[in-house]
Amino acid sequence: MTMSLAEKLAQERRARLAAERMLALKQAELSSANRKLGEYAMTLTRRIGETQAEVETVRGENEKVKSDLTIAQAKIEVAERRLWHSIQTIQDGFAFFDGNDHLISANTAYLSVFEGLDEVAPGISYQRILDLLTNEGIIDIGDEPAEAWKARMLRRWARMNPPPEVIQLWNGQYIKLIDQRGQGGDVVSLALNITASVQHEAQLQAARKKAEAANRAKSAFLANMSHEIRTPMNGIVGMTDLLSETQLNDEQRLYVDTIRASGEALLVIINDVLDYSKIEADKLVLHPEEFDLERCINEVVMLLQPSARDKGLTLLVDYDLFLPTLFVGDPGRVRQILTNLVGNAVKFTLHGHVLIRVTGVPDESRNDCDIHIAIEDTGIGIPPDKIDHIFGEFNQIDDKKTRQFDGTGLGLSITKRLISLMGGTLWVDSDPGKGSCFGFRLTLPTVVGSQPAPPALADRLKHVIVAEDLAVNRAILTKQLRRLGARVAECATAAEALAAMEDSVDLVLCKHDLPDMDGLQLTATLRSRGWSQVPVVLMSDNPGAIHADPNHRLIQGVVQKPIPRAELFERLLQVGSGVLTQPKAPAPDPRPSRPAVGGTLRRMRVLAAEDNRTNQLILSKMTKDLNIDLKLVANGAEAVSAFVEFDPDLIFMDISMPLMDGKQATQEIRKREIGTGVHVPIVALTAHAMAGDKQNFLAVGLDHYLTKPLQKKIICEMIQRHQPDGVQPVIVDDFAAG
Repeated sequence: MTMSLAEKLAQERRARLAAERMLALKQAELSSANRKLGEYAMTLTRRIGETQAEVETVRGENEKVKSDLTIAQAKIEVAERRLWHSIQTIQDGFAFFDGNDHLISANTAYLSVFEGLDEVAPGISYQRILDLLTNEGIIDIGDEPAEAWKARMLRRWARMNPPPEVIQLWNGQYIKLIDQRGQGGDVVSLALNITASVQHEAQLQAARKKAEAANRAKSAFLANMSHEIRTPMNGIVGMTDLLSETQLNDEQRLYVDTIRASGEALLVIINDVLDYSKIEADKLVLHPEEFDLERCINEVVMLLQPSARDKGLTLLVDYDLFLPTLFVGDPGRVRQILTNLVGNAVKFTLHGHVLIRVTGVPDESRNDCDIHIAIEDTGIGIPPDKIDHIFGEFNQIDDKKTRQFDGTGLGLSITKRLISLMGGTLWVDSDPGKGSCFGFRLTLPTVVGSQPAPPALADRLKHVIVAEDLAVNRAILTKQLRRLGARVAECATAAEALAAMEDSVDLVLCKHDLPDMDGLQLTATLRSRGWSQVPVVLMSDNPGAIHADPNHRLIQGVVQKPIPRAELFERLLQVGSGVLTQPKAPAPDPRPSRPAVGGTLRRMRVLAAEDNRTNQLILSKMTKDLNIDLKLVANGAEAVSAFVEFDPDLIFMDISMPLMDGKQATQEIRKREIGTGVHVPIVALTAHAMAGDKQNFLAVGLDHYLTKPLQKKIICEMIQRHQPDGVQPVIVDDFAAG
């Protein structure tokens, strides 16, 4: 069908409109693209600007880094120059070696040893340096072969950390080589000139030898002075002791007592000075051995008992019932510590008591025991600001209360050092006007084996009466008895004890001198009231006075105050088992006795070798009341002859004598005893008191050791102890009674 004009026009119009719409769309797309292109161009332009800025920054930083590197390099060069300048200025050698042991560089001090040898320069090997040292005679290797020395030095050099080596140069200088190898194998080598130190050490060695010689001379001087002083002191103290036994009026006895007290004080000073000298010279040596600590304490108490009794003081011991008593230590020094501390307590206590309290903690895994010993007193006390002062040398409290007490001021200083030497500690607590407590702690090995143990008395000793007016001693006894399982009635007077009596009482433990009635009177009262089977044991610090009383047969025993634990156990066992016995007599001497002549008992023969006439007189006077035959000789040679002719039972042997001294004489006597089965006890009498003297004397065959000045009691006890069987009693009264 033919399209009409109108339709064609409409179709063209539609086509034109579509084209216009397409054009508008394309224009919009083009505008959008142009806009995006503009935005991208702007972004790109901004990025280019930022990149240009970053490039400028990096360029600036690069310039700064270059500048910093230049400055750092300059500083490194300055530091290297300064370091090397410092190395060059030091007097000791300094060198660097690379990992192949070739020299990199060395300072002038190191190279100066090789003066004139141009070969010693950077690049030379360590091996070649050793060759030059030996070949050119630069080093003094003594008798060691050169090849052996170089091989030893190379072995040292190859180690990662070579040990220091000291070499001596030809000119007498000493060089100490210290080499350190780094991780890369490089070695820094130091050559320190120690010539001055070696010379100083040699001077010190010479000074030390000189000081040791002087110290030996001092020790010899002290030993000789000890002997020279003690010899006349023996005469003074001995004769004074003998004079005090003669008929004297009150004024004369005052003079004699003053002389004796002054002599004994002088001996204390001598002993303190000798001990202090040995401690200062580090010459005091401990001699550990097995010993009984409780017995040691009791011996000290017995020694100081007379002084305490004269002042009206009571000495007490509280030894833990379940603490071991057998230890390993130096009993002599332990005894010295106790004597100093307890002696001080007695000295500075005017009334009341002195108590030695012993506790401890045993350690079975270590076989030892921590021991705590405290000495408590009711004395004058020590001001707090003076406690440290009293432990100084020659120090005492300068106070009107203490001026009445004499002494060297060395006792506590020596005591503190002895305790420190034993690994212990010393402490003190004091309340002025009320008393002091000195204590020390020691750790001592316990003796392997059984220890004294408390008896099993719980079923046999159930009810005990303790009659004691001193509260502290009453508390000690009560505590001990209760720990043994007994019921205890505490009484302060005899009247209280009588009131406390019951049928169930198994024992009355009574102080002899109670304030209202003495122990024997109390016992007589008990017996008169029908208590005839109740055991009574008296406690006394002077048992001899009780045995002298005819009424002592009413009691079942006497114990010495303070009561040794072993004696307390023995008495309690006797009471608990119903066996009521008096104290045992001393055991007889085990040595074989010589036969009596003609069936008649002979007297004990005692030989005394002493060159000093005064000492001979003292010995003869000290033993004049003994029933013995005493023979005196003047030297060791006469002693040996008298041993054969006189046939003594006991010999007192002075050590320092002319012709033949006591040690030589003892050795001769021991030679003559070989094969005879006889061993005569020989007691050394000496004025020497230095460390090691006792051991030296006993080593030559002497049995005992007594230090002058001699004491009559000790001499007589020694004779009684060695009285053989088959002779007349030494004590005249016993002989007459028998």
